[in-house]
Amino acid sequence: MALDPKTTIEQGKANLGIEFGSTRIKAVLIDEENRPIAQGSHEWENQLVDGLWTYSLSAIWNGFQDCYADLRKDVMAKYGVEIESLASIGVSAMMHGYMPFDANGNLLVPFRTWRNTNTARAAAELSQLFVYNIPLRWSISHLYQAILNEEPHVKVVDFFTTLAGYIHWQLTGEKVLGIGDASGMLPIDPATKNYSSGMIEIFDALVAQRGYKWKLNDILPKVLLAGQQAGVLTEQGAKLLDPSGHLKAGIPFCPPEGDAGTGMVATNAVKQRTGNVSAGTSSFSMIVLEKDLTRPYEMIDMVTTPDGSLVAMVHCNNCTSDLNAWVGLFKEYQQLLGVPVDMNEVFGKLYNNALNGDPDCGGLLSYNYFSGEPVTGLAEGRPLFVRSATDKFNLANFMRANLYASVAVLKIGNDILFNDEKVKVDRITGHGGLFKTPGVGQRVLAAALNSPISVMDTAGEGGAWGMALLASYLVNNTEGRKLDDYLEDCVFAGNTGTSIAPTPEDVAGFNVYLENYKKGLEIEKSAVEFKN
Repeated sequence: MALDPKTTIEQGKANLGIEFGSTRIKAVLIDEENRPIAQGSHEWENQLVDGLWTYSLSAIWNGFQDCYADLRKDVMAKYGVEIESLASIGVSAMMHGYMPFDANGNLLVPFRTWRNTNTARAAAELSQLFVYNIPLRWSISHLYQAILNEEPHVKVVDFFTTLAGYIHWQLTGEKVLGIGDASGMLPIDPATKNYSSGMIEIFDALVAQRGYKWKLNDILPKVLLAGQQAGVLTEQGAKLLDPSGHLKAGIPFCPPEGDAGTGMVATNAVKQRTGNVSAGTSSFSMIVLEKDLTRPYEMIDMVTTPDGSLVAMVHCNNCTSDLNAWVGLFKEYQQLLGVPVDMNEVFGKLYNNALNGDPDCGGLLSYNYFSGEPVTGLAEGRPLFVRSATDKFNLANFMRANLYASVAVLKIGNDILFNDEKVKVDRITGHGGLFKTPGVGQRVLAAALNSPISVMDTAGEGGAWGMALLASYLVNNTEGRKLDDYLEDCVFAGNTGTSIAPTPEDVAGFNVYLENYKKGLEIEKSAVEFKN
């Protein structure tokens, strides 16, 4: 019989997951049966400093401590106890980026986040050399761009890592990284489940004449798989996490991971032939592959699950921001009429009405490009709504066109996987704001990908819950299950959520919309070129 939450916490048997998202740091505490029992959060924003997006070290640690303090507050309010010890802890964060340190542990330049696009030359050169797609946001792109820029700090780099790797290092003293997050630093060899030795050799040869004292392998974090212990909370780490002094040292840590990996765990999508789509401010799909792709594609990033299976990732910079902006106009109209505004009702009415529109949106087009979109070759974006005088312009088609736009770029990337590479998928799970109105986002994505889409109630718990599950896997996997079996048997127990299959009419309509969308990209490119 499971312990009640209060006893679980008092006996130090709860598991903690903390995730640093781009706008929120969230902590989730779960019991031995992987159910959330408390949570805490902290809102934060990145800053543009000297032309680069960053978070300061003070913002990182103040946010971390405030998030944990909020968790303590929630535990005290619900159960009247303090957190003195835990069964396990795990830390995750937004993937990629660049945090280089010298031999004394000093950060050499401000944290460069995934959002920075100053690494175009480095990413292009490395992609050609490695014969492998190296995205702009990967850590190796940031390092090589710093080398190309002849930045003086590169000479004294002793270690570089991601945000999750940095937090973990400060709490445990261990310079390690979970394989999923590590795959966003440098490509992973599926055979060895470690960094590609061939690419390390190529990189070392590339920079050999520059006189650096380091070799690439010496400054990378060690790669670990889910289920491997990654150190324990030190006395210093305990004070960093909980300045109140209640939390004791010695708690085991699982490997730190990236937010893509925790999303896969939270949606039970780490088994081969499964996938998930995260659709919010930005969107990305993660399809777990049975084998490597036949060749590299610029619009597909190759990463891994937390236990090392290859994953094809299509990352899109834009998703629901423009859609939300249009819904905001309808909110203003309601307010002008003096009608009380319930945003859930506004979204629900508009989204559901979209399903009454023509499958091809009556010829209407929307480009939701708040920012550039690498998949379609745009370095900048301009939100646009496009129609001709003969198109069927009504509210249902208008909303449907905007919903289609939120996943159009995602479809362009995934068409390569499904049509060109013949990748097979048994289940795709959706999570994020697009799916908040029941059934609508699912139906739109099902039409786009021509695949059934599931949504789980638990997906709303997010990446912090996924990280807590990885921490639980470290200490509660007593029968030695593989990660996918542990999730299936001990967490989800066969629950695959509510599924919606595509209809032939919706699929055909979306395909017509997409062909018009591709032709209309010239309009978007012109808007970027001529509007400041």
